[in-house]
Amino acid sequence: MRLLVTGGAGFIGANFVLHTVRSRPDVQVTVLDKLTYAGDVRSLAPVADAVEVVQGDIADAALVDRLVGAADAVVHFAAESHNDNSLSDPWPFVQTNLVGTYTLLEAVRRHGARYHHISTDEVYGDLELDDPARFTETTPYSPSSPYSSTKAGSDLLVRAWVRSFGVQATISNCSNNYGPYQHVEKFIPRQITNLIDGVRPKLYGAGANVRDWIHVEDHNAAVWRILEDGRIGQTYLIGADGEQSNLEVVRTLLEIFGRDADDFDHVTDRPGHDLRYAIDSTLLRTELGWAPRFTDFRAGLEATVDWYRGNEDWWRPAKATVEAAYAATGQA
Repeated sequence: MRLLVTGGAGFIGANFVLHTVRSRPDVQVTVLDKLTYAGDVRSLAPVADAVEVVQGDIADAALVDRLVGAADAVVHFAAESHNDNSLSDPWPFVQTNLVGTYTLLEAVRRHGARYHHISTDEVYGDLELDDPARFTETTPYSPSSPYSSTKAGSDLLVRAWVRSFGVQATISNCSNNYGPYQHVEKFIPRQITNLIDGVRPKLYGAGANVRDWIHVEDHNAAVWRILEDGRIGQTYLIGADGEQSNLEVVRTLLEIFGRDADDFDHVTDRPGHDLRYAIDSTLLRTELGWAPRFTDFRAGLEATVDWYRGNEDWWRPAKATVEAAYAATGQA
């Protein structure tokens, strides 16, 4: 298989490329990545000899057409994905998540390539903290930020291209990922790197917001199951039953670092901050036989802490810039 991976130098995309090269040596991987601040070609260093990396924009129609024309399948990870950034400047999210996805779909339509679209559970909005329900493939969309609304729009484009033009596509909506190579602007890496530096973690509001955490390796194993055996036109939800409040995550990290459970600072909550995400991945598990391997969240966090401790040269260059940006919003 000749596989084009967009956003393959980002957090989840890079882990997908590493997973693919190591487990499927017969797959030829080309990465298309704009290499913005969120993409780092160093994440692909362990497989650099086996992967072609093309720096470019998924909204560049000529480039995308050439790369898709040489591929059997496309896995589309590329996205602007940071909620705080989408609140301060929505345009890059519209350009990448909507225009970029349209550009890819048109190229896939022309060349007949298989297409898998990576999306987020944030398209469904949020659930009440005391609601026993979880998101399913039939949950109505109700995005609450420029980020999640543009991801919702990109999902709808895929569905329309499948129905209107017969594009061979599937969609997956995943819960919050954690693991190696995640940018330090994100919640878990930011707390880990603060603790490594002896800085108290930061917690939005009371920290009651709940996220459904999944290790990035489990996510990417699920993507391969869908790519190989998923029903065309079907949406699959990927989740590992990892619901944790932000407060619980911070306290678990403090415990791992041998710090007091209340050794953190509260900061002003984010506007429109979703309360709770929770994924029901029954369809994926029953139809495609997928199951998560990383079922012990604390053990997964400990392994992630070990990775950041052992790879300071990877995350250190971005740390000061990220903390300055948070400080400018009053969340230092």
